[in-house]
Amino acid sequence: MAGSWPRSPGGRRRLRDDGVRTHTSSEQSKVEDVVQEVFDTYKTSHHAAQLMLQREKHFHYLKRGLRQLSEAYECLDASRPWLCYWILHSLELLEEPIPDTVASDVCQFLSRCQSPHGGFGGGPGQHPHLAPTYAAVNALCIIGTEEAFGVINRKKLLEYLQALKQPDGSFLMHIGGEVDVRSAYCAAAVASLTNILTPALFAGTAEWIARCQNWEGGIGGVPGMEAHGGYTFCGVAALVILKKEHLLNLRSLLHWVTSRQMHFEGGFQGRCNKLVDGCYSFWQAGLLPLLHHALHAQDDAALGMTRWMFDQAALQEYILLCCQCPAGGLLDKPGKSRDFYHTCYCLSGLAIAQHFGSGNLHQEVVLGVPENRLQPTHPVYNIHPEKVVKAVLHFSQQPLPGLEATG
Repeated sequence: MAGSWPRSPGGRRRLRDDGVRTHTSSEQSKVEDVVQEVFDTYKTSHHAAQLMLQREKHFHYLKRGLRQLSEAYECLDASRPWLCYWILHSLELLEEPIPDTVASDVCQFLSRCQSPHGGFGGGPGQHPHLAPTYAAVNALCIIGTEEAFGVINRKKLLEYLQALKQPDGSFLMHIGGEVDVRSAYCAAAVASLTNILTPALFAGTAEWIARCQNWEGGIGGVPGMEAHGGYTFCGVAALVILKKEHLLNLRSLLHWVTSRQMHFEGGFQGRCNKLVDGCYSFWQAGLLPLLHHALHAQDDAALGMTRWMFDQAALQEYILLCCQCPAGGLLDKPGKSRDFYHTCYCLSGLAIAQHFGSGNLHQEVVLGVPENRLQPTHPVYNIHPEKVVKAVLHFSQQPLPGLEATG
C-alpha cells in the first residue's frame, strides 16, 4: 500500500515546557523549529505531497564508499568491518546487487581482519573485538557465497567467545575490555548464525541481561544504568536468540520504547529527554517487531495483527523528509552530516516501518511513491531475512567445533 502525506499539522505536538526553560527544552525547541521549516518548505514546493526516497543518489554514495573513502574516515580505522556491513546492508535494502568481484574483495579484506586467535579486529592486524566480529559476520552473511562463509574460522571464533565469557553470564567486548549488553548480543548473534551456540557458552547470560532492565522499562548497558535504545535493542535481540524474552517485564518495556517516538518529529530518541536521531529509527523501532512476537507468544489479546505498535507513517515521514542528504546518504537530523552509519540505520528503520509481519500476515505500508519500498530486514540480525536463513542452513550442516568425528 502506498500513501501520501500522513499527518495534518495538528497531528504533531510541539514541546510544552510549562514555562520552565532549560537547556534540554531549548535544544528540543530548536530541533522542532528546524523540522517545522523542513515540513513547511516541502509542502510549499510539492503540491502533490508525494515523498520520495532518493535511491539513485544513495546508491552512488554507497558504491563509492565501498571502493574509496576520504581522509575524514581515518578516525574509523578501527571500524572497517563496520563500514563493510553498513554499506552492504544499505545496498541490499535498496535491492542493489553487489558485483562478484567486489564481494570477493570484501571477503579477502575481512579475512585479513580475522585474528588467528578467533574473532575479527577493526582492521588487518588489529586485536579482535566483539563489535567488528559482529559486523564482519553480518557482512559475510549478506554476501552469502561459499567464499564468504569459508572466511569464518568457527573453531577459533568459539574459542574466542569462550575466552570472553564471564562467570556472571556476561561477556567482555574484548580481552581486558569492558562488559555491557552489546557484547552479549554480538556474541549471541554470531554464535547463532554460525552454529556455535551452546547452552554452556550462554549459561547465565539471559539472566544477566534481564538484570539490566531498570525501573524505566528499558535496558541499560549494565545493571543499574539508565535505559538506552541501543542497549535495549541488544538486550532484547539477544534474549530472542536465547529464547528467554519472558524474563523481561515486556509491558514496561513496551511503554518505554513507544514513549521514545517523538510527538512532533515522528522519529525516535535514544533516551528520555534526548533529541531525535535517525539511527534510532532502527534501534528503537526494530524493538517493536521483537516485542510483538514476544507478546503474541504470551497470547496478549490487545495485539493487532496489521501493524506494529508505533506510528509507522510518522517514522517514514521523518526519514524521507528530514534524514536524506541531497547528495546521497542519510543523516541524524537536519543540519547534520551524512555518514554510512546513519545511512544504514535510517534505511533499516524505514524498512521496519514499511513491512509488518511475514508469510500470510505480511503487510506493507509504503509512504510516498511505490518506488520507496525497501527490502525487508530481519529485526534480530538486521540483514535480509533470506540471508539469515541461508547462513543458518549452511552452518547447520557443519558439526559444532570440537565435536567432529574422529578416527
